[in-house]
This record gives sequence, C-alpha cells and structure tokens, in this order.
Amino acid sequence: MTARSAGKTSRARKTPAPDRTAVRKAPPIGPGDRARLLAGEHHDPHGVLGAHPVKGGVVVRVLRPWAKEVTVLTKGRRVTLHDDGDGLFSGLLPLLRKVPAYELRVRYEDGGEELAVVDPYRFLPSLGELDLHLIGEGRHEELWTALGSHVLTHEGVTGTRFAVWAPNARGVRVTGDFTHWDGKALPMRSLGSTGVWELFVPGIGEGAVYKFDIARPDGSHTVRADPMARRTECPPNTASVVTASHYTWDDAEWLERRGARPHHEAPLSVYELHLPSWRPGLTYRQLAEQLPDYVRDLGFTHVEFMAVAEHPFSGSWGYQVTGFYAPTARMGTPDDFKYLVDALHRAGIGVLMDWVPAHFPKDDWALAEFDGRPLYEHEDPRRSHHPDWGTLEFDYGRKEVRNFLVANAVYWCQEFHLDGLRVDAVASMLYLDYSREHGEWLPNEFGGRENLDAVAFLQEMNATVYRRCPGIVTFAEESTAWDGVTRATDQVGPGGFGGLGFGMKWNMGWMHDSLGYAEKEPVHRKYHHHEMTFSMVYAYSENYILPISHDEVVHGKRSLVSKMPGDWWQQRANHRAYLGFMWAHPGKQLLFMGQEFAQGGEWSAEHGPDWWLLDPSYGAEPDHRGVRDLVRDLNTVYAASPSLWERDTVPDGFQWVVGDATEDNVFAFLRFDGFGSPLLAVSNFSPVVRHDYRLGVPDTFAAWAEVLNTDAARYGGGDVVGTDPVKTESVPWHGRASSLRMTLPPLATVWLRPA
Repeated sequence: MTARSAGKTSRARKTPAPDRTAVRKAPPIGPGDRARLLAGEHHDPHGVLGAHPVKGGVVVRVLRPWAKEVTVLTKGRRVTLHDDGDGLFSGLLPLLRKVPAYELRVRYEDGGEELAVVDPYRFLPSLGELDLHLIGEGRHEELWTALGSHVLTHEGVTGTRFAVWAPNARGVRVTGDFTHWDGKALPMRSLGSTGVWELFVPGIGEGAVYKFDIARPDGSHTVRADPMARRTECPPNTASVVTASHYTWDDAEWLERRGARPHHEAPLSVYELHLPSWRPGLTYRQLAEQLPDYVRDLGFTHVEFMAVAEHPFSGSWGYQVTGFYAPTARMGTPDDFKYLVDALHRAGIGVLMDWVPAHFPKDDWALAEFDGRPLYEHEDPRRSHHPDWGTLEFDYGRKEVRNFLVANAVYWCQEFHLDGLRVDAVASMLYLDYSREHGEWLPNEFGGRENLDAVAFLQEMNATVYRRCPGIVTFAEESTAWDGVTRATDQVGPGGFGGLGFGMKWNMGWMHDSLGYAEKEPVHRKYHHHEMTFSMVYAYSENYILPISHDEVVHGKRSLVSKMPGDWWQQRANHRAYLGFMWAHPGKQLLFMGQEFAQGGEWSAEHGPDWWLLDPSYGAEPDHRGVRDLVRDLNTVYAASPSLWERDTVPDGFQWVVGDATEDNVFAFLRFDGFGSPLLAVSNFSPVVRHDYRLGVPDTFAAWAEVLNTDAARYGGGDVVGTDPVKTESVPWHGRASSLRMTLPPLATVWLRPA
C-alpha cells in the first residue's frame, strides 16, 4: 500500500471510458467549511466530503492532497472530478436522487498508476450509541474495544476504525505511514458531546503505523501517539501500531482454579523480575522457554514483572508510562507477551505485574496537555505536577480519566490473563501534600490532606477488577499508615473512609525495620532488637506481603547480601538467616531477582543478574548455589506447611516464644495452621553457637525435629544442624509448662516441627 492510498482496495481494474459530459461543477464549499477543512479544524468533515444528494443530483467531494486526478466510478460510469485546488476535488452527478454505490480512482503523478480507493467519507459512524453513552458516563469497562484503532468490517468493507477522546480539540486528523505522515487527507468527525473523534479508513490493516494530528484550541497543531494504542513502535520510535490479537490461550485449567482459596489464606511466594534484564536480549517468546522452568524449580508460586507497559526511556524501568495499553515492544508483540503469560500458567505459576496509575511523563507526543489543554492531568499545577519525578499526576476527579485507568486495570487482567496487579506509588496518590511544602498544595473540600478523588478511583478500580476478573489479587505499594488499604470498599473505618479494596499491601515498615536491624554489626543489634519485633504490633491491621524488591538493591543501597556486616562468610550467613526469618514471619514473601543466589553487586538494568556466580566453569563459589538451594527449600517447606501461610492475617496464627532476648540476638516464635498444628522458627543473629538454649514450647508434643536449617553445609553454612529430634522436657520456660533445649547455629534460622 502506498502512503497516499489510504482507503484503496486494489489496483484499478479495467473500467469504462471517461464520461466527462456527465459531471457538472459542484456548488462550491462555503469559505468557512473550506478553511476549517484544510486547517484540520472541521468537526464534521463527513458533512462536506463524500457523496450527498442535492438539487439536481448527487455531489461528490474528495480531499486528496497531492493528487493529480480523482475519478468516480458508479453504475458503470466513470467520471473525472473537477480539481478545486488545495487537494479538493468535486463534481455533480446529475439525474440521481440518492447516493449510489461508488469507488474512487486516484492518480498522484501525471501518467502514474491509478489507485482504487474506497472513500472513507461514505460511511456512517462505526461506534455504537451504547459505546458513546458509556464513554460519556465514564463507565465503559472495556474502553479499549471502543477507542484506539481496530481492524473491522464496517458496512461490508474491511478497514480500521480510529477513535480518540480529545474534547478540547478544534479538529483531529489521522496521520501515518499510509499517508506519508501527511495528515491533511484524513480528518475525523466529532461524535457529539462525548469528546470522541472517529474515522473508519477502508483498506488499512494490521501493522499500519499512525498518530493523531490535533488542532489545539489556539489553532496550533500537535501530533500525538494514541493513548489507547494496544501496540506501539519499538522505542525510541513513538508511533502507534494497528494490531489485532490472534492468540489462542491454553490456560483454562489455571484460570478456573486460581481463585479456589483466598490469597491471604494461601501460599504466596513471589519472584520479582525486570523482564528486559533477567536474561538481556531475550524476547517474550524466548523468555517463555527459560523463565517458567527456573521459577518452578525454585518453588515460587508467582512472578511479578516490573512495569511492562510501553515507556520511552529504558532508564525508568517502565515506571514512566506513555503507552498504558501496550506491552513494551522491546521484546515482541502483544501476542508474544500473552505467550509468555500462558507458558507461566501452564507451569503452575501466577503472573503479577506492576501497574503505574500514579503519574505519566511530559513527552510532547504523549498524554501531557493531549489536546492543547490539561486533559489527563489536573488543570491546577498544584495537583498535576509531581515534585519528585518531574511527571504529571492524573486528574482522578475527571470521570473520563478515571474510566481510562479503571478500564486499563481490567484490560491487563482480562486480555492478558494476569493474576494480579501491584499498584505503584499509592501513597503519592492518596495525599495532596505528598512531597509538597506548605503553600504548594490545596486541601480537600473538608480541609484535609487526603485526595478524595484518588480514594474514589482506587475503590472503583479494585471493585471493578475483582468483579470482572475472578481469582485476581491487587497489591498496594503504600508506605504510610493509611487505614483500610486492604479493607473492603463498603466497610468504613475509624477515619471515615471506606476501605480501598486491595487484596494485599506491601509491608514497607517491616522491610525498612528488618533491613535496618540486619545491617548492624551483631554487637550492636541488641540496641535495635525492637526493629525486628515491632512489625507484630500492626501485623494484623492489613493483609501484608513482605517485599525485598528492586528498590532495595539499587541506587547505592547495595544488594541484600552486601548490606550484611562481617566477612564474606558472615555476610552470606546473615543473608541466609534473614531469608529464613522472612519466610517464617507472618505475611507473604517477595524477593527480587539475583537475591535468590546472594548476588554481591547491585542490580543493573543493563546487564541484569550476575548469572556467572552460579557457573563453576567461571570459578563461581559454591556458596551462591547454596543460597539458591536454600531459597528452593524455603519455598518447598513453606508450600507444604499451612502453619506458615494459612493464618497469616489473624492473631491466633502466631505466638512469640521469646521476643526480648536482646543480649542473645535471638528471636523465636510459633506459627499455627487452622488445626493448631505448629511450626517453631528460631533465629540466632549472633555469630556464636548457643548450646543448650532453652525455649518454651507447647507441652502437647514429645519431640521436635528440624525441617530446615540455614546453617546446613549444602547451603554454604557451618553445618551446625540437629540430626535427631529434640525432646520436650517438663521444665517451665517462657511462660509455658514445657520446654526444649537445642543448639542454635551462628547467624542462622532453624525451623522445627513436632516429630
């Protein structure tokens, strides 16, 4: 297809000879209509262009910039239109009472090839009244099926419908590779008060590259990517791509059973990764050949992808999104991404994705002042400009913007079968004064600092996604003490707000406190003992996940193992003990890639994890493989131990054995399943062996046996392990009638179950 042949159906067939006497000069277009049409500012180009009955026949008007000749074929006749200048052609077909079926023939060069074209301006709107009503109400839960570009058959003709929301625009035109990026030929029509512009272009199909040429209120023009594009060019190119899915899913069994148990009462262990750098250079389909086996071998129940939606700057890691409906093209097509999700599901692994509705970048080809005025962002700079990231915040109070985001959440879960969304930067959405000084923000209508529009948006998003996509779970990255993050939206809390409706919340407090403790030299840890126990004060206020995420191993924070004190052996021992404590603590687990084998260097998005540390041929030390073996065993024992996950969110699933052994750097607690069956977790964060260490235990059981010891030799430890069960003695201790004496290995965590 040549660029100026938008709407052509085929090369011209042999047609009747020209009948120049059958066409008359059409009445001229009014000067206002002509000027607006040529300026790209006409709200109803279909009212001027195309074929229309008039007194004495049917007038045909065509806008074809750069064309030398335009001919109409109708009822076996061929008539050449008058050249009215500026790319406009017209003619009056006499003796016709209604518009006949017709085609166009367009020649762009003298003596050049004649192209057969179906006129885009002969069609009725391709968007239905229900779609427009729902868009106008801000309630179109499948917005992506209405707006954007869609290949379809309309009035018997195949082509692509383009539709975009731009209520402030004076006019909108489609431009793309099919017009040589000259937008003059394809002005769109406004569909009433919805602010939607639409055009059906025959002959345009999958793979066509396009943008929208928008006439701003001041008359200037801006060329923008489609906010609803489901596929984009690969960055640094920025155009949108017409696409259609042809993928056939094979995960029906997974989808049917994924919601069989509430997530907060099920085992959930998450491996977080950055897809472009996990194995740099791999496509989605190549990742599908390697990632499921790796994750399944380690026993994680889920993967969490760092933000996948299209973003222009790789250094943002996906957190400054310009294509909210398009998986990044860096690794393949949307169907390729579906293939990866499907492969993980077939391997029994759930797929979570980071979702970024808090802000968007200011690129002048994307969402910022999209139609010449603030549209997706708030019109007040105190509500729109994010002070930390140099980005813009969404206007959650505008129903169309809220609809754009709510439908986007549904889209990823529904179209890509994702099992959940981790919502990024929730705190920055909830507070009007987030990172703002006095005088830089406006209070809400009640004088408070809460962003009531954002609260309503998050409630609507969660309620809609859970209703439409059974079995999914949403996670909030929320770093404050906001009340009711994981409470149901219809339950009002002490602060007067309904719950936000998330399934789980990242426990940022636990992460901060526990890492603060682990980074201290053992001799100083006794002064920070409370940092490891304080989490139990609020452990049941929300449904928590314990995150050791990418944010904790970049920007000078060091990798997890490098945070630990001591020599290299002690660092890895601390690392192993910390993971054992983490997996036993109430809450689900999340671990970022590379930390599962104690990578010493910070994560780099350019080269990814240091996989060579696991390869003996490169002189890799066995301790790295030992840490990976530990993570595998942690996940295996965890999944097989309901006491570690079944009652994560209720107080009777946990009991301290000793939480105040500050001088010993020891923590011991019991976890219980729904039947009361216990697991005893003991962590010794001092570098000395503690012999005959007495711990109070329930007197129901005669002996306890180790099921996991992070000091085992196979993990790289000193192998201070208990091979025989430890007998319970009738010696009162720690407020219990019975106790046991055991040897605590140095810098290690031990799990025991009744023998």
